[in-house]
Amino acid sequence: MTYAELAAFAKTWGLLYFFAIFIGVLIYALWPKNQATFDRAARLPLEEESDQ
Repeated sequence: MTYAELAAFAKTWGLLYFFAIFIGVLIYALWPKNQATFDRAARLPLEEESDQ
């Protein structure tokens, strides 16, 4: 296997691998069951700290 063949293989399958990861993260982020968790996390910086 030459370097050119290995580079072409890595480019093709690496792209597909990262695309699959991207789709998985997108599905996780947009899944309706996770909305409450993300909404709570979005409001967290606006809440006052009770420790002070």
